[in-house]
Amino acid sequence: MTENIFNDRPHKNEKLESIDYVKTLIEKARNESRESDIPKLEKLIRLLNSKKYGLVWEEHAEKVEEEMKTKIPVFIENQEKKIHGNPDSEIFNFLLEGDNLHSLHLLEKTHLGKIDVIYIDPPYNTGKKDGKFKYNDDFVDSKDSFIHSKWLSFMERRLKIAKNLLAEDGLICISIDDNEQAQLKVLMDEIFGHENVQSIHHIQVRYENKSLNEDNDWQPVMEYVLIYSKNKQKFKANKPREDYDLSKFQYEITELTSGTEIFTGNKKVTIFKDGEWKIEKKQGDIGLLKETWASGSIVRQSGTAAEFLSKYLIQRKNEDGLNVLYKIDNMGEDGLGYRYVSGPKKQNAIRGKFYTGVPLSRKQELENGGKSEKTRPIPNYYNFSGEFGNIRHEGGVPFNGGKKPVKLISQLVNYHTNKNITVLDFFAGSGSTGHAVLELNKQDGGNRKFILATNDEVVETTYERMQNINNDLSLNLKYFKTDFVIKEDFPDVSLEYELLKYVTPLVELEYAVDITNPKVQIVLNEEQLESLIDNKQLISNSTIFMHPDVFRDDKQNQILQDLQIRVQEIPNYFFGTELWAK
Repeated sequence: MTENIFNDRPHKNEKLESIDYVKTLIEKARNESRESDIPKLEKLIRLLNSKKYGLVWEEHAEKVEEEMKTKIPVFIENQEKKIHGNPDSEIFNFLLEGDNLHSLHLLEKTHLGKIDVIYIDPPYNTGKKDGKFKYNDDFVDSKDSFIHSKWLSFMERRLKIAKNLLAEDGLICISIDDNEQAQLKVLMDEIFGHENVQSIHHIQVRYENKSLNEDNDWQPVMEYVLIYSKNKQKFKANKPREDYDLSKFQYEITELTSGTEIFTGNKKVTIFKDGEWKIEKKQGDIGLLKETWASGSIVRQSGTAAEFLSKYLIQRKNEDGLNVLYKIDNMGEDGLGYRYVSGPKKQNAIRGKFYTGVPLSRKQELENGGKSEKTRPIPNYYNFSGEFGNIRHEGGVPFNGGKKPVKLISQLVNYHTNKNITVLDFFAGSGSTGHAVLELNKQDGGNRKFILATNDEVVETTYERMQNINNDLSLNLKYFKTDFVIKEDFPDVSLEYELLKYVTPLVELEYAVDITNPKVQIVLNEEQLESLIDNKQLISNSTIFMHPDVFRDDKQNQILQDLQIRVQEIPNYFFGTELWAK
């Protein structure tokens, strides 16, 4: 039996080796009476043992990553598992079987900076059956003294690639529970940047009265979704919308005198003392005013009536009296040209109110017979207890490893404003993400597509769900499995020719197409192109994916142009030997 000499903790061993080496230098300095060198060397040991700010853990290496130094992952299609339930569409989704680290490395070739939304539900690292994860061919349980550091090493490698895959306006959402939520948050801050956190959603996953274990003193009912953008400045959330509400515009103010004019805060202000004005409350209408208390954070908003009242008018109550109306000229966005504010009604009061009309832009929309909508902020708490309670057979498959409701994932995916996006889940499990994407498309007419990556232990469940939902949601899906090309078997340029055999799945994956579609063809050499032309096998308005070294003469270019055939060059990094030279 071959001895397993794989070292899964290289960083700790490297550090210990370095410290031991410095200790030998200290001993040598003593023997050579170089006393002045000893404090410097001892300080070096302290530096080697010091911790940095942030998340620090004992880093572990994975066999699957080490293997890629000698084995190049490739995709092979299982054609028997292709699902073509929507013949009206040429767009395909993908299910990738294999270690997700291999799939992620291949996706770096096809989808670098092209994924719009990533949703993952990684193992929660509970140490129990449902929350365990596999590390170097073994499941990690609670008895492993490195349970947390292995999980963090496992996640860090995948999340770094995930960041590379995300588009600049992309979003990543990660489900997690209390076991690793705090550590994952710090890890995400380090990889994606704290400035890019959008929200930490609190998800109620069970009712409070549903006991998990009567021996426990505490009843956990919450899980979390960490939501980060690739670039917060470029991601704009699809916020909830509602009809603009006129019901609060219900006040009419009447000036009973011409008032007294003053100039303060660089504004002309007309003062209407108590009895010189009146206010009436009516049914909400577009021509009336909304009443708002000038208090809290709104007082600190520069340029607002609330700030002006606080700065220049409140202190005038001893001079002007109580229940005073101030009319501030040249203020507001409602087209009135002024803003009404009222002073305190009691001697000990320090607050007033201000009155606003319907904003001019809203008024124009409503007066033109259209519908005016406004957006609301996205809250960070949702009660999905009912959905989690009824989830067992959602999608037609039972799954005991932390299945998530379609409704939850649909909501997360829909935070992206674009309806024609690519969604990735590289801990696919029961396939809920694919289901959610198709359901969302059905609801709003979108054209989103998905890529699911999962390991060989649960892929049958994932695939079964895809078959089940195809009955209602008309799914196109291609099924790829990870294989390998051994580097040492192809020591020269022959490696490039070998990798060319596996180009088709990468082309299909990057462009979401099926190469069996006659309107999509791959040309790897000049003989193929000549054959297609001579046998009249070219189809107008089609696409040819062509090897960059294929030479085309003027006649061939003209034929392609006349048929309006789009030529897409196959990227060299799909097969170039320089990529694999290490």
